Amino acid sequence: MMKGDFEVVHGAINLVQPSETWDYTPAGFPVPHHISNPPTSPTARPVLDGHCTNTDLSDLIMEQVASPFSEASPSTTNGFPMDTSALPTDNITTSPDEYRSRKAPRRVYERTVCGSGESRSSSKSLAERDHEHGLNMITLLLECAVAISTENLPQANRMLLELTQMASPYSASCAERVVAYFTKAMASRVMNSWLGFCSPLVPHKSILSAFQAFNNISPFIKFAHFTANQAILEALHQKERVHIIDLDIMQGLQWPALFHILATRADGPPHVRMTGLGTSMAMLEETGRQLSNFARRLGMSFEFHPIAKRAGDVDPSMVPSQRGEAVAVHWLQHALYDATGPDRNTMRLLELLAPRVITLVEQEMAHTGSFLDRFVESLHYYSAVFDSLGMSLPFDNPGRHRVEHGLLSREINNILAIGGPARSGEEKFVSWRMELACRGFVQMPMSGNSMAQAQLILNMFPPSLGYTIFQGDGTLRLGWKETRLYTASAWTTRPTR
Repeated sequence: MMKGDFEVVHGAINLVQPSETWDYTPAGFPVPHHISNPPTSPTARPVLDGHCTNTDLSDLIMEQVASPFSEASPSTTNGFPMDTSALPTDNITTSPDEYRSRKAPRRVYERTVCGSGESRSSSKSLAERDHEHGLNMITLLLECAVAISTENLPQANRMLLELTQMASPYSASCAERVVAYFTKAMASRVMNSWLGFCSPLVPHKSILSAFQAFNNISPFIKFAHFTANQAILEALHQKERVHIIDLDIMQGLQWPALFHILATRADGPPHVRMTGLGTSMAMLEETGRQLSNFARRLGMSFEFHPIAKRAGDVDPSMVPSQRGEAVAVHWLQHALYDATGPDRNTMRLLELLAPRVITLVEQEMAHTGSFLDRFVESLHYYSAVFDSLGMSLPFDNPGRHRVEHGLLSREINNILAIGGPARSGEEKFVSWRMELACRGFVQMPMSGNSMAQAQLILNMFPPSLGYTIFQGDGTLRLGWKETRLYTASAWTTRPTR
């Protein structure tokens, strides 16, 4: 649940840090007074001596499975030669037999240094222990995934029992934490296969608490919110009536900042109607109450309409358009649960709505394909996310554990234990951007203001933490080091001729 009402501080919304005073720039992005010279967080310490001792797990995973996200040369890694003959040559669609017969994990791992540059400066004995332990964990995890993909559940179960003794979600090693959560998800997958059903529960309160923590300790959620807000502002410029449709509104943390900018327009605020979709009517009603109270304090005319359904289950008549309204649709993708339902039905809804702008923030990870494909993609993706958290927070930080346990673990479980066409019966799009382009929507390039705002977000975090911005193909991408994690894009209905 939300903790209290949204607060107005000096005419702005306190979103990122509760103690900060905000100003608003002409571009519409709230900038803390100290942003030009951001202090280093007292908890952002080098990853040494009890902190995350194996922070380049994402590089290791990329090398072992020849991840499609990598743009680096396949012959070297971090300056060390790599035996590419040990890697699969057909990317993540290598057959289980080939995975089982090759020794890629061991041969590649032995030619790399286990850990980040910081951990390489630690003692030789520690590096050797980390090397051997990490090698054994990753090798066994990959072999277990192969066993599950071939429905060899007894063998997979034996490996899972061993993995639970090797990896802990409380470890100082990022590798152990990732392996521990993947082991838990794969154990759930095996149990579901034996029982013959899977019925996921959605603990809304714990998810929303973890979502808030994620917003506070990393730039990912801020990036999604503010880049989408900027695209909406530009598309709805000078419109008197606005209808915003959020396909999974959750707490609505994104919208108070947008409301404030709309309320301070020189020509007066527009009338805003918002439709919020979600899986819990109680949570939707609470979100609507909070947003209504905030809009009222800004003197802005506002309506909120909750729909406790997934977008793919919504009948278009439930989202009626009104004369003179400019429609904006927003979708922040995640893997916590299936928020859209049948993707083709969701696409059909967007076509019928014909919005002026669609803001889309996607995870750079495919949620489709076979179990082994999803395993490899998600292992690469989440190893980078865990590494990024390990660079900025100590291993025993409560907020970090809340995010890993309350969000990331649930996403991993949903992808491996629940997701997949054979289990859900619903085919999912590999890329929403690709599907939108194929269905006649036109991409709207992210503006210079959006790029400037994304860079301001990164300026709140020391460069040594490794967060990076990529711009190209009309999109903005936020990542960690060379791994792209979130991509923001904007779309509109093709103009009629």
